[in-house]
Amino acid sequence: MTDQEFQDALQALKPRLEKYAELLVKKGAALQKDQELVVTAAPEAYEFARIVVHAGYEAGAKHVTVIWDDQKIDAEDYKYVSKEWFETCPAWKVKQLNDLAEDGAALLFLESNDPDAFDGLDTKKIAAARKARNTQCKIWRRGMDFGYNTWCIGGVPALKWAEKVFPSIDAREAILKLWDAVLDVARIGENPLKNWEEHNAELEAKKNKLNELHFDSLHYTSSNGTDFIVGLADKHLWDGGSCKTQGGVSFFPNVPTEEVFSVPARTRAEGRLHSALPLVHAGTVVRDFWFEFKDGKVVDYDAAEGKEVLTSIIETDENACYLGEVALVSKNSPIRESGILFYSTLFDENASCHFALGKAFPECYEGGFDLSVEELMDNGVNNSATHVDFMVGADDLSIMGTLPDGREIPVFQNGAWAL
Repeated sequence: MTDQEFQDALQALKPRLEKYAELLVKKGAALQKDQELVVTAAPEAYEFARIVVHAGYEAGAKHVTVIWDDQKIDAEDYKYVSKEWFETCPAWKVKQLNDLAEDGAALLFLESNDPDAFDGLDTKKIAAARKARNTQCKIWRRGMDFGYNTWCIGGVPALKWAEKVFPSIDAREAILKLWDAVLDVARIGENPLKNWEEHNAELEAKKNKLNELHFDSLHYTSSNGTDFIVGLADKHLWDGGSCKTQGGVSFFPNVPTEEVFSVPARTRAEGRLHSALPLVHAGTVVRDFWFEFKDGKVVDYDAAEGKEVLTSIIETDENACYLGEVALVSKNSPIRESGILFYSTLFDENASCHFALGKAFPECYEGGFDLSVEELMDNGVNNSATHVDFMVGADDLSIMGTLPDGREIPVFQNGAWAL
């Protein structure tokens, strides 16, 4: 493919890219008139970022701030700077993020990550930097965790990511193919806004059914070795699709999204979970891994590749070894049916049932937004400086739900909904 052919193909994509940008701004981040929009993007995504900035102003933004996030520069930092430096978030960064959140900004994160960007680097430095930002930028973090700010993550193809997903074809063709896949699973058809309203209604029906049943626990089994029981918090709520701020604004945290999710009871997880897909975390790929749980806590784990990444996650703080999310996704989702391994949690978690280690979502506990972190912990809702999803949805996964009265109901059979 020549440079000109590549540019012509990108130009032909532009109408879909403009619709995608509009979806991310209006439905994802749910930008309101005269509101600040904050766009975080990699330098490789600059062309699409410009389209997003235009969409933001067209939607009525009072101002659009773009924060550039460069993995190559970060990799240089992690290579040469001491771990101690990363344990404190720079004062200017704390002020920047906290001020934007306090101003009520809508937050849009454009993800173009190279899955191997930090391969071979010190995972403890990377974990320290993430922990510092999440614990020291308190207003920014609370804005997302407790429903004060709208926020959304959307994927934007870039060279290294595309080459990882489609290694056997020309790099430019790989970028175009990845764009097609991203736009397809984001439902960018004739009317994306309407498509997402209809999709949201389907997710609403699923979570309403689960809330009606109010299972006490879920039992997971599959032939890869998974045999695991997770208890659900006593006042757990299932969520999914659109979320609402405390002010009642609906937004989509993830584009795409196929999951319904809830909050596990912190100390009620027993047995072994095996991964169904690789985990990409902190610029490193973890493959063929498992966790063993007792009384809710990870007590053993291993991986064929990337075990040190799992260690850095679990050792983030004293609560990172407990679960913060349980999520249900059918293998019949568009992402799974595409047959593409995206090497991105944003996409791959929507192809598979998954759990997350670390922080739980307050909105998934009845009255959770009105409780302090300490009160949530007292009610079995985990709190941590990290939240890392990992996929367990094997093709033959079975999930049996147990009701409070002891009755059992199939929730998943052979990796798909049974309810």
